[in-house]
Amino acid sequence: MNTYPKLTLVGAGPGDPDLISLKGIKAIADADAILYDDLASKELLTYAKPKVEKIYVGKRVGKHSHTQDTINELIVHFAKEKGHVVRLKGGDPFIFGRGYEEVEYVRDHNIETAIVPGISSAHAVPALQGIPLTSRGVSQSYWAVTATSKDGTMTKDISLAAQSTATVVILMGTRKLKEICETFSAYGKQETPVAIIQNGTMANERIVIDTVDSIYAKAKAESISSPAVIVIGETVSLSDISWKERFKLNQYFG
Repeated sequence: MNTYPKLTLVGAGPGDPDLISLKGIKAIADADAILYDDLASKELLTYAKPKVEKIYVGKRVGKHSHTQDTINELIVHFAKEKGHVVRLKGGDPFIFGRGYEEVEYVRDHNIETAIVPGISSAHAVPALQGIPLTSRGVSQSYWAVTATSKDGTMTKDISLAAQSTATVVILMGTRKLKEICETFSAYGKQETPVAIIQNGTMANERIVIDTVDSIYAKAKAESISSPAVIVIGETVSLSDISWKERFKLNQYFG
């Protein structure tokens, strides 16, 4: 057991447990208590020491096991009681993960903090489907935005992103898919390719691809839901399942 209170905020990556960093694994192995999210793979908990306290504090849309205030208080409580607390969060904790809020709260209680970045689903999930977010002559930049603001409305950044030529990656957007498509259509993007990837990097991963004017109906017919990453832009058309399969074969046969 560590003798002084400490918080390490660890990004667990996009879902596949193999996509966590070595530094993240070392932090888990040193932890005296672990508070973990719904999107952090449970397999990662096997790296912990025997009998380490593991507390589930996951949050999904409409299903919160704990409020954010309660999570902050639990981190401080276990840090003072146990020593080293690892806060295991899906993706990267500083990208739509409210990680900074937790670090700020803990620092206000004079507890040491450390950050271990994680691989964000914003770029990893499209990449594993063969979708580059930038490609010379196709897209020179990308936006990563959340669909939902603090008050539950669609973020104004969606409208700004729809006016750009960038690839747009939208997280937490399946419930606002119709509104998102209407916004992009209003800026003449009806024929722009769209991919929606549910449970990215996992064995139960699913993907639908269409255009802005058709993707809502297709996603509804396929019962696509969260967690999912929405990618809107011309680079989506570069995704090729046959290319993906060839890549897998090359890994084994060179």
